[in-house]
Formats: sequence, C-alpha cells, structure tokens
Amino acid sequence: MRKLPVSLAIPLLLFFSLTLHAQFQHFDPEKWPSIINLNAKVHYISTDESFLPPGPNWFSTDLTILSGGDQVTQPINIGGHTGLKVTGNYLNIADGFFQEWDNHDTIDILMQVYGNSALFNASGAPRNFNFLTGTLPELNSPVGGLIPVEAKNLKWNWVLFRIPNGFRPSDGSHFVGSIPGNAQGATAAGGVNGGTIRMQTVPGLIVRLVAFGEQGAFGEPDEINVFAPADVCEPEPETNYAFVDINKNMESHLRVLNNGDQTITFQDNVGPAADKRRAARVNGSYMNFGITDNYFGKPCNDPRAMKICVEFYDDPALIGAVFGPGAFATDSTGGTAEYPANKRHTLEGTGQWIRRSFTLADVNLNGVNTTPLTGGPRLVFEGGAVFISNVDLAILRIGGHPLANQDPLAGCVEDLNICKGVYGNFVELDFNKGIQNGLAPGRSGGDQEMIEAEAGPPQDRRQAVRAARDDGTPGFGHIYMNFAITEQALGPSSQPNANLAVCVTYYDDPDLIGTTFRPEVYQSDRGGQVGLAFTTGSVAVALEGSDEWREAYFEIPDMKFNGVNQGPQAAARFVTSGKVFFSRIRYTVIRPCGDQAGINLLADCKPAGAPSLMAMLGPNKMIRLAWPAAAADYILEESATIEAPQWAPANVTPSVEGVQNVVRISPTGTRFYRLVK
Repeated sequence: MRKLPVSLAIPLLLFFSLTLHAQFQHFDPEKWPSIINLNAKVHYISTDESFLPPGPNWFSTDLTILSGGDQVTQPINIGGHTGLKVTGNYLNIADGFFQEWDNHDTIDILMQVYGNSALFNASGAPRNFNFLTGTLPELNSPVGGLIPVEAKNLKWNWVLFRIPNGFRPSDGSHFVGSIPGNAQGATAAGGVNGGTIRMQTVPGLIVRLVAFGEQGAFGEPDEINVFAPADVCEPEPETNYAFVDINKNMESHLRVLNNGDQTITFQDNVGPAADKRRAARVNGSYMNFGITDNYFGKPCNDPRAMKICVEFYDDPALIGAVFGPGAFATDSTGGTAEYPANKRHTLEGTGQWIRRSFTLADVNLNGVNTTPLTGGPRLVFEGGAVFISNVDLAILRIGGHPLANQDPLAGCVEDLNICKGVYGNFVELDFNKGIQNGLAPGRSGGDQEMIEAEAGPPQDRRQAVRAARDDGTPGFGHIYMNFAITEQALGPSSQPNANLAVCVTYYDDPDLIGTTFRPEVYQSDRGGQVGLAFTTGSVAVALEGSDEWREAYFEIPDMKFNGVNQGPQAAARFVTSGKVFFSRIRYTVIRPCGDQAGINLLADCKPAGAPSLMAMLGPNKMIRLAWPAAAADYILEESATIEAPQWAPANVTPSVEGVQNVVRISPTGTRFYRLVK
C-alpha cells in the first residue's frame, strides 16, 4: 500500500445522480472531464504537467512514455501545448505500479490527442486501435475502440479507450499485473520492450496526456469521445509544386524573403569557372521562402509532408559548413517544430553545384516568419553562408486528392551517396555453403524462432532454415523468419527508401502443397515519417510440391533498412504458413542513379515457371526477341531509359515460331525490354 499525502487522505463526501443524461458536448481539453470519478484508481502522465491529481487515488508520476528503437517519441509544440509525437511505430507506456491492475478485468485508457490524420487509416476512415499487453512469449492484443472522423479537427481532444485485461494461458493471471516465470525480454514494467501497455502502429500520433484507470474512472467512451468541430476551411487546391530560380531570376509561386532576421545578399558569378551563376547567401543564419497566393492552400488545411530541393555551391572555402531545414510550423496558431540537426547537409568542398533534397512530415502552411505569405520550412546555416541558386518546394498530397502519391521532386535525392557507388548493393546468406556476406541469421526467439536443419530431396540435401512454427513455446505462432543485414552492407539506415530485390531459394516440399511465404512487414519512409509497411498477400509464393529446390523473386520499391524486431539492420520479415525451408537468401538494391542505375544483380533469380526473354541480332541488323509461347500471361514491355524507366507495352505483335513467341524489331535509338506477368 502506498502512503497517501495527508492533504489527500481527508475523506470526501461525493454525491452522484444516477439519472443524468448522456454527455453530448465535448469536454474542455484544458481541464479534466467533469464526469471523472474522483475516488477511482488512476495512474497518469501529463507531458506539459498541466493536470494536477483531482482525487486521492490519482497519481501523476506512475506512468512513463518510453522512447527508443521502434517506439521513438519526440517533443512537439502544437495547439498551444507541448506534446509528444510518435516518430516510430508504437506508443509504449510503462507503469511503475503495474501490479495494481492484477485484480482488474478491464482497464480504461484516457488520452488527450491532437486531431490529425494519424488517428485514422490511410484513406482517412476510422480504424481500430490495438493495445499490446503481456510479456513474451504470451501476448494479447485487445482492441480498445475507434475514434470517429469528427476528431480530425486539428485541436486537442479527450479520447477514451477500454481494453479487457485478459488471462494468461500458462498461469491464469491477468496479462497486466504480474510477470510470469517464462517472461522474456525487457519486462520490468510487466509488458514488452520496457513498457506495460503498448499502443500498436500509431506513427504520427501526438499525445498530451495518458491515464490508466479502473473501469468507469473516466466515464463511458461514448460520453468522452465527443469532439469540437473543425474550423471551416477551403479544400486543398490541386497544386503540389513551386520554385524560385535565383540564377535565372524566375519564380513560380515561391519567393525568397529578405526581412527581419532572414536577410540575404545576391551575388553574380558564383561557382566554378565553367558554371558561373547568380546566387543568394544569408547575412545571418536564416534563409526563408514565402509561398504566394496561398498556392498550396491555407494554414487551416491539414499539415502535409513537404520536400524541399536545394541547389547550392559546395564551396571549397566552406568545408564543414552545415545547412538544411530548421524550424517549420506545426499548426495555424504559432506552433513550431525543428528538423533534426543531424539530418542537415555538411559541405565537402567539391567546388561544384550540388542538388539535394530534404523531406519533412506534417508541415503546416502557417510558415515561420512568412506572414502575410504562407510558407514551408526555413533554412538554417551554421559555419558559413552557403550560396543557393535554386529552390524547389513540393507538397506531398495523400488520400483522395487528385495529386495523391505524386512526388514532383522524385529526381532530387536526399542522400547523394546512393548515386556515387559508396554503398554496397548486394548481400547473401547461404546456409548450405556457409556464406554470410553482409547477411546473417537474425535474432531467433519470440514469434520469429527459427530452426536450422538439413532439408531437400534425397539426392540434394542442404542445410537450411525454417520458422519453428509449433516446435517452440506453446502460445506462439512461430510464423516469422528474420535476417540481419550486417556492417551496413547496403548502406546506412539514414538513406532514402531503396528499391530492394529479394531472391529466396526454398524447398518445394511435397508435404506442404499450398503452404505460402512472402516478405511481409518492413519499414518505409512515407512523406518524412518512417513506419511499418506491408506487402500484399498477392505476392506470396505457394508451394507446389515438386520435391526440388526452387527460387522465388520479390521486389519492394520503398525499403528502409531499420528492420522490424531485428537489428542492427534488416529488410522485410518473412511470414510463412508452414515449415518452409530456405537455404539461400539474397538481396540487391536497384539504384536510381549513378553508374549502377537500374542494374539488378538478381536478374538470374528464376522463379518456377518464369519465362526467359532471349535476344539476338538477326539479318539486316534486326533484333529478334523470343520467349516461351506457353507463357500466355506475360507481355513484352519497353522503356527508352533504365535510369528512370517508363515501362509501357511494346507496340509489337508476336508471332508463334515453334514453341516460342517471337518479335523482330528494327532498332531506333536505345530501348530496354522486359517480360511482365
């Protein structure tokens, strides 16, 4: 028993009417909802320490919001308050007195959240919120409820979730309240990864308060989950790109500002002898840009990801100088955030004009010191005044917008090294040959326990690995396999999304016909926010039972190497529906630029039944392309370039010659061809 402060131990006489009507008005986010039970047991944390304990059993220091790994949070100033934004995937809350929930069948979770798009699914519709409880190897993932679309009001809101505190199969105790003898991992707070209750897959969620309470401590969910209306605002315009070209004295809805603490100097003849330009440099520390005519929309519109592309002189006299985005607006009322300093650019002094980009999540058009214009991020300079000749700004639309998922600056890369051949492009793990070339067996345990053994037909036995499935601790599905990328063999995790090709050599076991596998969950950067992404079930490979070793090919276009439940780096985690053996796993990155642009080092990966495209030079210098006539579900596509391919069906009709489809083409310039199913 905790000793209560004397001032809180005085008995309170409370009178409640049981005939009150349901609450249909939203509660003021500046104070506790009026329907709370002052005598209930509640543990809570307020990020800005604005809420004092209203009752004798309310404790404000019990909870901690964790940060690290895949559950990173960072402070954000928004809506007039300081909250925490989930920049990883999960919101994990540790309760220092989690044992007090051991005799509670239900736990209510009251939160104050900011009404942004992170509350909903990709299409903007309500979705269920899952909460992870328990410890490895016995986990539970109850649904706490959903939030109506009315909560997307760009304001602070009270929301109430309710989860069952289920019972562990092994000892019959509640998932929250005790630590079982078979617990694995960081379980000091009675849950996973150092926490007690983890909110699942909530990248971008912004919270100001989290409270755990006994059932009814905060009222009922339908009483709390009522929201203030959003401010009326015009729809987002059908625009996404603006620029200012200082060298050519041109602007398109973007203007360099020259006022206050962000004054600049223009100068001609900047740069190397072969490429002199007109450019601008800062007189102090800041360079800022205003968006004219509300071209991207207004501050009352939803914050969106922005991409800024800067062309600058990599001055040999400024080696080590640093610049990049600094402050940007988070809301229309003056809230701001800061772009991470470690992601800004450091000059190398090459003496050339260089073009690179930066992507920021959730930028509000209010701008920073751009009034009366709207704005995006402001550039900050340290160690020298870097010359800028051109700036492009794109807003990355989502949802049902006509320009959704378009990036007008796709050709402006964020990491210049991906074009220079600095990073490796190939890794391999071969269990049979003992090869670990940048790829190694991953952490085996929990729901990704793996077993190494001999497998294959009698005439071709090989060392291989499979998911443990039902061979491990009861209560696990054991459906995953995960492999670690070692020594940053494909480059650092900070690089932008990579186009990753995957080739797996697997045993097509006659006893497992219909069993499937695929790379499933991975990390991806979506508009400046790194979070979980998933392949679709349609890419899964199904075993046919040929009793031979086969290859399966996958391609994932937006891979970050942060890994999922694996480190120091990993790609996608494989999911299986049975005990499929892998003997060899290969990854290659198909780079978008540089000498390695478009090169796929896994072009030799031959999935079962995949046809080969053959080419030869015939009479009159005609190119003969041929592929099996039996491959009726494949078409021939062509592109004029491989660096940024624009694949389209080839304007030819094949003829059947024997067992082959054949086309003959008179070459006109460079063409690339491929077969597509």
